[in-house]
Amino acid sequence: MMPMNKTLSMQRRAEELIPGVSQLLSKSPDRFSDGIWPAYFSRAEGARIWDLDDNSYLDMSIGGIGATVLGYADADVDQAVIKAIGNGVASSLNCPEEVLLAERLCELHPWADMARFSRCGGEAMAMAVRIARAHTGNDVVAFCGYHGWHDWYLAANVGGADALNGHLMSGLEPVGVPKGLAGTAYPFQFNQLAELERIVEHCGDNLAAIVMEPIRDQEPVPEFIQSVRDIADQTGAVLIMDEISAGFRYCTGGAHLVKHHTTPDLAVFSKGLGNGYAISAVIGVQKIMSSVMNTFVSSTNWTERIGVTAALATLEKHELEDVGTHLVRLGTKVQEGWRRLGEKHGLDIHVGGMEAMSHFSIDCDDFPAAKAYFIQLMLEHGVLASNLCYLMFAHTDSDVEQYLDLCDTSFAKLAQSLELGDTLSRLKGKPSASGFKRLS
Repeated sequence: MMPMNKTLSMQRRAEELIPGVSQLLSKSPDRFSDGIWPAYFSRAEGARIWDLDDNSYLDMSIGGIGATVLGYADADVDQAVIKAIGNGVASSLNCPEEVLLAERLCELHPWADMARFSRCGGEAMAMAVRIARAHTGNDVVAFCGYHGWHDWYLAANVGGADALNGHLMSGLEPVGVPKGLAGTAYPFQFNQLAELERIVEHCGDNLAAIVMEPIRDQEPVPEFIQSVRDIADQTGAVLIMDEISAGFRYCTGGAHLVKHHTTPDLAVFSKGLGNGYAISAVIGVQKIMSSVMNTFVSSTNWTERIGVTAALATLEKHELEDVGTHLVRLGTKVQEGWRRLGEKHGLDIHVGGMEAMSHFSIDCDDFPAAKAYFIQLMLEHGVLASNLCYLMFAHTDSDVEQYLDLCDTSFAKLAQSLELGDTLSRLKGKPSASGFKRLS
């Protein structure tokens, strides 16, 4: 392994000062292999990252958790941001870029009339749910998948810690969430219309919103999405499309534009919208978006200039370079490569996810140890890898070929360790901790 004295020392300092080490669960080193994973970076450019010891890595892992859709330190986006900083980031007045971004997002999504901005996905989802409740006067939210950490979502586990098992993580206690929110959030599985119908039967008169992603691990069954749309219309609920992850993976805009063409009432964007700069958006039809004026949704830092400037530059380059097509093409190579190599080495491998945000699992007695061993083997060759592969426009065919070549040798050693039953003893770090059920 490469020396990581400075990098690991920083982690030990963080353990004393920051609960959970990282602000984001998915970036915590124990999600990979604690003890060998380089949790801190000094710089990043394109598809490469340098740790605090100046070790250089090709990043084929979580790609900035899907936020840096173009790649790290994209020159075009950064130059736009630098220019904006030179003109002042904040003042007593509003920046015109937010108007330009609202126009651009509504142009990309002709069904939408208005937009509001915040700075991260979770708070944008909370805003969308607040708007839906304000518009309908109802309380209950039906949802499938993962949609953030706020009370409205974790309320699904109030009264029992198992409702989110298939959406976030198993056994999550909703500590800190008001018990009075019990019965305000109900999950259903993607493509399982009967589960949503049961929620409607139970509380249809009090249904404020139906929240879902356009696609995640599974392709949407054509009739499922339209049926959800029909239920929203019948009940008066607001259909909220969570595009935080799926947005910009297939086209310049929401995945719903190309995956099923169903029009939501509201859509939420973040992650790739600003190529790593903090920006999120809620867009929607005028009669529903206007309901935000009947409640209170407001924040000082939502008016700063950097996020909206980065978003405008990201959208311009994303469309010009047809980034979605690039991501799908490379992601298809990765998924097909995993399947081929799994079969070659006798691994019972399961591949899923969007092409640009893929993941695999292996049926074995101790997958956390197997995952950590794979990470370790890839790190030995200077590649950040996990059982996730989130791609960026900066990734090239050569990067993917190099990655799959190393997967070939790593899968061979992993298969050998599983056959001998000595995977755990081969680890230089710790086995991977459990993460999001949907592999965020």
